[in-house]
Formats: sequence, C-alpha cells, structure tokens
Amino acid sequence: MPERVLTEQSFRAVLGRFSTGVVLVTAQTPEGPVGVAANSFTSVSLDPPLVALCAAHTSTTWPSIRAADGFAVTILRDVHEEVCRVFATRGADRFSGRDWVRTPSGHPTLPDGLGWLDCRIEQLVTAGDHEMVVARALDWSLPNEGEPLIFHSGRYARLAS
Repeated sequence: MPERVLTEQSFRAVLGRFSTGVVLVTAQTPEGPVGVAANSFTSVSLDPPLVALCAAHTSTTWPSIRAADGFAVTILRDVHEEVCRVFATRGADRFSGRDWVRTPSGHPTLPDGLGWLDCRIEQLVTAGDHEMVVARALDWSLPNEGEPLIFHSGRYARLAS
C-alpha cells in the first residue's frame, strides 16, 4: 500500500466524493436580506422537526444570520447553479435581479425552489473551524417539482435521467 499523506487538502478531496444537495440559507435582518449557499445541510429529527447545517467561522454573512435567530432554507433545483455561485461569492449582490417570496417569519426564499423551510435556531456548537447549527423547522412547503442541484468533487452536477 502506498504511503498515505493526511493533509487538509486530501481530507477535503475525500469528503468531496460524498455528493450533497445545495441550499440557500437566508434571513431578513434590520439591515436587509442576507444569505449564503451551503451544502453542509441535513435533516436531524422528524419529532421535533430539526435540521442542521455548518457555517464557517470565516463567513462574513453567518454572524448576521445568527443574530436574526432564524433563517429560511431554500432547496435548490438543477436550474439554480448560477444563483448558487452568486451566493457562494464573497461580497456579491445576492438579492438583486430575482423575485423572492417570504416565509411566515419574513425570510426570503426563491419561489421556484424545490422546497423551503422556515427555521428558528435551537442550538449552536463549536466544531473545529465551523459552527454547527441545529434549527427547528417552524413551517415548510413543497412549491415545485424538479431535479435537485448536486455538489460532487468540487463541482455542480445534475442527476442522470
């Protein structure tokens, strides 16, 4: 067996082999809407309805979302690659030029997403270079059908027919 070199880069490469969906995490704040793209999102519990995501300590957007005490999650469709790229770009104007709808808590979501969740933060856990967030889903909807946007090995992908 060849010698293994365990580096941050090789760890990232191994984790990149796990395909994930992609979501937008958005919140309405007193300063206006804020949001980020995330692929570290998962369901946690059906009873109570809990989800989790991880936010990097280096994120300049996450502190504003955390301060809002809640957020919306939009599950992205395969047609949302460009929107996702904008939300993954630091300093980008993320909300202009698109239509948005509001959750019952007032957070923005894309009207053509596969689904959305309106969440309240329940627990924050420091986990290495990220903050793990457990949130309770207060409301949700399945407004559209379609195929999900997938992230695999550092690139966006689509499901095969």
